[in-house]
Amino acid sequence: MARPMDTTVAAWAIQRAIFRGMTGAERVAMAIEMSETARAFTEAGMRHRHPEWSDEQVHDALLSCLLGSDLADRVRRARLMAA
Repeated sequence: MARPMDTTVAAWAIQRAIFRGMTGAERVAMAIEMSETARAFTEAGMRHRHPEWSDEQVHDALLSCLLGSDLADRVRRARLMAA
């Protein structure tokens, strides 16, 4: 894993030591938490830029952001067919 550009060599060494000391389950939990945080920030940004959007519109925009427009459209169609 390459050192992030905004991290000093010393800080990166400490981070790597911490990561190596974590169990697999701890690393997975951390990854899930980071993913959920990134998703929440993305959704908050959409709501900030488009306060008039409904929850469904925000969800659809988030789907497009995460999956790409083609796959998001397929998910939307499947969701409508299941309803």
